[in-house]
Amino acid sequence: MKKIFITIGVVTGVAVVVFVFFNPVACFFQPSSESEPAATTTADIESETENQQAQKAADESIITIADNLSVPWGIAFLPNGNILLSERTGSLLELSANSETLKRITVGAEQQGESGLLGIALHPEFKQNSWLYIYRTISKNNGLENEVVRYKYDSDELSQPTVIIDGISGAMYHDGGRIAFDSDGYLFILTGDATDPDLAQRTDTLEGKVLRVHDDGAIPEDNPFDNAVYSYGHRNPQGLAWHASGQLFVTEHGRSGVRSGLDEINLIQAGRNYGWPYLEGDETCGQDSVYGPAWPTGSDCNGAPPLEHSGPDITWAPASAAIVGDSLFYGGLRGQALYEAQIINTGTEIQMGDIKAHFKNKYGRIRTVTVDPAGEYLYITTSNTDGRGNPPSVDDRLIRIPISVF
Repeated sequence: MKKIFITIGVVTGVAVVVFVFFNPVACFFQPSSESEPAATTTADIESETENQQAQKAADESIITIADNLSVPWGIAFLPNGNILLSERTGSLLELSANSETLKRITVGAEQQGESGLLGIALHPEFKQNSWLYIYRTISKNNGLENEVVRYKYDSDELSQPTVIIDGISGAMYHDGGRIAFDSDGYLFILTGDATDPDLAQRTDTLEGKVLRVHDDGAIPEDNPFDNAVYSYGHRNPQGLAWHASGQLFVTEHGRSGVRSGLDEINLIQAGRNYGWPYLEGDETCGQDSVYGPAWPTGSDCNGAPPLEHSGPDITWAPASAAIVGDSLFYGGLRGQALYEAQIINTGTEIQMGDIKAHFKNKYGRIRTVTVDPAGEYLYITTSNTDGRGNPPSVDDRLIRIPISVF
């Protein structure tokens, strides 16, 4: 018996020596509460499982309507539930809701760089008149020019072309291109500065502007400059959407290249100057030399800062806009995300709240985002085949996302 106790004592002693040798700290210090592992409860496991299941359900509810597209740009929803989609390279597609391509029509457009077949919009009374509006680039006078043309879209073809507005300078870059009707039946048109910033500050030109016309191209009597110009001082606006309050929001590409950044969200007011190229970011007329160029000496500064901007170190490259409730969604090209900005109406002013980036780097460059007529889904297009992305074999795509995901 004594030998047994001796043996047990020797074994225990060896074990203690070995433990102390390999883990001396544990013998002299008790772990703090921060270093103690948290107990995993059944509730934690169930909660994690529920979150995983919810995420899986959300992912499964996101579907691709069409793939292998060529720089998709504009989206419109037909009364029969089908979808019209423009490709910048010159095609107009009609798709069914279950992903079937029903029609492909070649539209005359000059595609160079950012130009080509861009925004599309249906007339508010499309059921009665079948009018489809298209913003496109054409070759004219040995150069590029943008125009809006109205077609009759019926019987599998485009017919009866009518130019609504033309003479908008085109270029390899900064062609604007988004068009949409407001609730009063006015057609709004976004134009870029065609890489000539000086044009954006002139109220007698059509470049770098938000334009507003009647459905036949006539100039509304209450336009501020007796022409199509509604607001000016824009660089390359590409997204427009109306809040339920009637406020018009426009997203706009800021500077590019090495100095990329300062993308904007603007609240549009008739006759207002939005400052490009003299005001960027938080610059004001009293402090306009942070980024340069400064406001010209001898001229009155009447520019207004944006409602929100990305800052000098972040680039969204916002290429669209859609509003659901008090959320402004916009696609990010260089930002490679679907952005959501909260609209805050204080009763006396409009402010922007937190900005979230959804699907960051998941789909690559996102150009268009729009909401379906029933308000149940967001439709987005990728833009990875435009020469600036890294497209997988299925790109570009039209993707449908339930709003409930957000």
